[in-house]
Amino acid sequence: MRKIFEAELQALGEDLDSMARLVVDAISRAGEALLTQDLSLAQQVIADDQAIDALERALDERCVLLLAQQQPVATDLRVVVSALRISASLERMGDLARHIAEASRRAYPNSVLPEQLRDTYIGMIEASRRVAERVYAVVSSHDLEVADTLERDDDLLDQLHNDVFSTVLGESWTGNAQETVDATLLSRYFERFGDHGVSVARRMNFLVTGDFTRQDV
Repeated sequence: MRKIFEAELQALGEDLDSMARLVVDAISRAGEALLTQDLSLAQQVIADDQAIDALERALDERCVLLLAQQQPVATDLRVVVSALRISASLERMGDLARHIAEASRRAYPNSVLPEQLRDTYIGMIEASRRVAERVYAVVSSHDLEVADTLERDDDLLDQLHNDVFSTVLGESWTGNAQETVDATLLSRYFERFGDHGVSVARRMNFLVTGDFTRQDV
């Protein structure tokens, strides 16, 4: 019976690995579509989000069955609870990548990026890609040193998010109403992407150490 339970726990980890890998692909492709007005790439990100959603549903169902049938305690319970929460963050990261791709699709064949903010968004795209890659590394390796580096990229995304608001509220802003809405929404998507990456890191810290102090509310 224990061997079956351990196999199920291993399957949870494999599903999280798969979700994290798909999130790396999603944000990388969404960022490229944003910069290049590549409609087919944006469509691919939107379609592929269904795979992330399906993995989350399957993982959640497995977790519920484990809780009901095995009644895990101690470390095993931490694994199951952490898997549930991490999968929710990964699913949301996939949704945010999809929202970015949808913004690119809506503006096609034009760019949704105002020229005044292009360099800022290039920074956001690069930081978000690093977040996704580090999330995948954390999920696959449980390396808490990598988890700590996610905080820095999230801080950078927060700063760039503030820069966008400073620009659109400044006297030099020349964008129209639609460009202002698009700029602020895109900025919010990237900023929240970083937040969810940090949530994964903190939940992994709980999984490895059992420390509640860095858990999100």
